[in-house]
Amino acid sequence: MNRHISHPSSQNTAASVRQFRPRSPSATFVQVLLAGAVAIALAITGCTKKRFDENDNTLNLVLRANVKGLDPASANDQYSATVIAQMYEGLLAYNYLKRPFTLQPALAEAMPEISKDGLTYTFKIKKGIKFHDNAAFPENKGREVTAQDFVYSWKRLADPRNVSEGFWIFDGKIKGLNEWATAVKNEKANYETPVEGLQTPDSHTLVIKLTGVYHQLSYVLAMPFAAVVSREAVDKYGKEFLNNPVGTGPFVLEKSSDWVRNSKITLKKNPTYRTDLFPAEGMPGDAEKGLLVDAGKQLPFADKLVFNEIIEDQPRWQNGLKGNFDWVEIPKDNFDNAVAKEDRTKIVPDLAAKGLTLDITPALDVTYIGFNMTDSILGKNKLVRQAMSKAFDSKTYIEKFLNGRGIASQGPVPPGIDSYEADFKNPNAAFDVAAAKALLEKAGFPEGKGLPEFTYEGLSDSTARQGAEFFVQSMAAIGIKVKINSNTWPQFQEKIKAQKAQIFGIAWGADYPDAQNFFQLFYSKNKTPGPNDTSFNSVEFDNAYEASLKLAPGVERTKLYTKMRDIVAEESPWIFNAHRLGYKLVHGWVGNFKWTEVAYDYPKYIRIDPKKRAELGNKL
Repeated sequence: MNRHISHPSSQNTAASVRQFRPRSPSATFVQVLLAGAVAIALAITGCTKKRFDENDNTLNLVLRANVKGLDPASANDQYSATVIAQMYEGLLAYNYLKRPFTLQPALAEAMPEISKDGLTYTFKIKKGIKFHDNAAFPENKGREVTAQDFVYSWKRLADPRNVSEGFWIFDGKIKGLNEWATAVKNEKANYETPVEGLQTPDSHTLVIKLTGVYHQLSYVLAMPFAAVVSREAVDKYGKEFLNNPVGTGPFVLEKSSDWVRNSKITLKKNPTYRTDLFPAEGMPGDAEKGLLVDAGKQLPFADKLVFNEIIEDQPRWQNGLKGNFDWVEIPKDNFDNAVAKEDRTKIVPDLAAKGLTLDITPALDVTYIGFNMTDSILGKNKLVRQAMSKAFDSKTYIEKFLNGRGIASQGPVPPGIDSYEADFKNPNAAFDVAAAKALLEKAGFPEGKGLPEFTYEGLSDSTARQGAEFFVQSMAAIGIKVKINSNTWPQFQEKIKAQKAQIFGIAWGADYPDAQNFFQLFYSKNKTPGPNDTSFNSVEFDNAYEASLKLAPGVERTKLYTKMRDIVAEESPWIFNAHRLGYKLVHGWVGNFKWTEVAYDYPKYIRIDPKKRAELGNKL
């Protein structure tokens, strides 16, 4: 997104949600912040009467960063991918309830038939699946999806003219696809030119032939990058396709004006959506939690889905408490007032009395500070990078700015994923100012003398600015000067992808539950604008990474994952920070809530009880 989330979402790709050293904010700053919160609250509560209508089952969600666009080929951050996944679908998806995360068919009839050598995947595609009704089609009626649509969509991902941030999922993996892309670049091929590895023996059969074993193929086919798009829509809207989504998903953007840039996106239930039922099986305990009450019922449950984009913590939190959003993350500054001090797994009685509940879910993510490895100073000086890493106190950061809701990361792989070792200690992640100064002196820059002032790129919200200041103060302790540039999320992403960000704070959330998804962030062939945002380049790492791709899950692959972890720990292209725990407050009218870290299609499973919302909403 990830996925920079991103994050990388997830990023996940997950977006950077870096927290900061609390300062004594001036009255003016607080007043401005509160004024903003009140203004936004008033703007939203202007519709309070309607939203608390006992017949209104709209699902109201909030995003902490702005959406870049609605084209699956650009779904490389959590926020854009979350919205895109409501309108677009691929062959596979995750079971909403099962853990560990389990894939299941989406637009495919069944899981693929895989040849004995693992090089050929055959998918049968469900019949009768329709694209959204749209002006791109005759009489505005969406046509049936065919296997050829997937071939077109994946060629589009590979087309160098589109500069897709998602081609890495197929790059070098499908027979003939890279050659086709090169030929297109040289104007010697077009979309009618066949690709050996993408065959359609009939209208609803897709055969994928691989260049080598690709154990992560099924995972990437569940990502928004691999969703099916219609050629008619791409042709009609051209560069405006990112503002005019036409997929097969449970929700539709009826008109472009339903997306108010940097503010709100309103989606409506897709009236031609396929048969898609709530899962009939879950995990032990799910039935007791009421998560199987809707088993077998048609999705989605909400008639309307509204994504509000609010980048500042306090307006987002205040609106969440007022019931303007159906759930909300707990910001660091509100943690002690929301969670019981004697038991951090419970919320305070006042909130519980309003029908709110607390959801705690470990995030499959890592937050980090990246160095641009093409930078003439930082990229060539491992000792400087190691010194800066040792000067950053991630434990203090987690305690003071995440309220202890995280684990100090020693490498890129989070707990719960193969190759994570709870006992591993990265020597360059150990906070030690004296050792950091010694490394700087060894590098020829005692007390930072001789180094230029560096630039840290971050987001523009107040929490992100505070986090940037924490980093600046940490570096000042060893004599390194850093200035801060604040950006919107799209600006931030653009700078990183253009290698114009010297140092940047960000996060990555798992696209899928495999450590490869984190290690691919260091593979040289994925350098930016691919997911390797630091453009890290190591032959030793690349060799281990490529060898790991040929192995099924097992001891030998885990050994290679461990080797790659040790290489990046030594080379320090990142300052490793934290693996986070997600704390969310969920309103009492929300049904079927089970947070997921890798699947973006969760809104269709949520059931709002509008009568209960009208009742509880009056207490907020």
